[in-house]
Amino acid sequence: MLQSHSVEARTARPTIDTPLLTTLFRSMMRIRATEETIAVLLDKNEIRCPTHLCTGQEAIATGVCAALRKDDYIFGGHRSHGHYLAKGCDLRALMAELYGKATGCSRGRGGSMHLIAQELGLLGTVPLVAATIPIAVGSALASKLRRDSRVSVAFFGDGATEEGHFHESVNFAGLRQLPVIFICENNAYSSHMPIQERRVKDNIYQTGAAHGIPGICVDGNDVEVVYSAAADAVGRARNGFGPTLLECRTYRWRGHVGSSMDLDVGVKRKDELQHWLSKDPVARARTALISQGVSLEALQEIECEAGAEIEDAIQFARNSAYPNPSQLLEHVFYAERS
Repeated sequence: MLQSHSVEARTARPTIDTPLLTTLFRSMMRIRATEETIAVLLDKNEIRCPTHLCTGQEAIATGVCAALRKDDYIFGGHRSHGHYLAKGCDLRALMAELYGKATGCSRGRGGSMHLIAQELGLLGTVPLVAATIPIAVGSALASKLRRDSRVSVAFFGDGATEEGHFHESVNFAGLRQLPVIFICENNAYSSHMPIQERRVKDNIYQTGAAHGIPGICVDGNDVEVVYSAAADAVGRARNGFGPTLLECRTYRWRGHVGSSMDLDVGVKRKDELQHWLSKDPVARARTALISQGVSLEALQEIECEAGAEIEDAIQFARNSAYPNPSQLLEHVFYAERS
């Protein structure tokens, strides 16, 4: 089980004002409700593409994206519905993509793991482990050359830190002082293998120091802490002080892929899951808002709004057309035989 760090880790909780915290809660609630609804649709076999859910990890995408501008760039991996939604992208287009419809954000060609919304800075998600990390570094290099003050963010899991792509990218970004932020969503598992079986030390955040950049570890289930740390990192990057590695400690409630809870897959998830359910990021934000005087009725209204938006998106997806088979080879490189 993930342990808390005492060195180079943020322990003090910032105080976020009520309007901003309400916005963060609304974003997390939108992600939570979407993911849990998708789980039901997967069980009904209504959505058939391979789907990785981020239930329990909502605070990371929400806190980081809230610190960004609309024109800043983000890149994600196979578990990126939350990043897509936290950046403000269209839920209808996401749901249609999951249904394989032409109105999807990738025109029904990509499914759950290949999302894009260029108009809002989401330049792509890719299921290959660590694949988008060097791409994010490339976009940050372009921003520095253009002097457009944009910041790039790469979201990835703890397993990606064991890939050469990660280390080469962090080293190059540090060397060139690029405006990029590396967000490691450490949920303790790479597929079904726990972190203690893969690493001698549980010290991902210290990789930053090894490459000459700040490495910070935070509670990834506390949206206020994530937002504060991300805002600091964004400020550093935008003002020419280079990259930051931010390790966010969290836990995915559902399995590596699909809707199951993966309680019996050869790993000790039962006790761990109960422990992490008590750290529910959505519930923690709700409690914080109530302590700030927000009424339970107001929070319930936010939850109802999220549910209504999801139902609208599902109906939109169901009613949309599938891609035309005649367009199968569009956007695909192929060589015609002579």
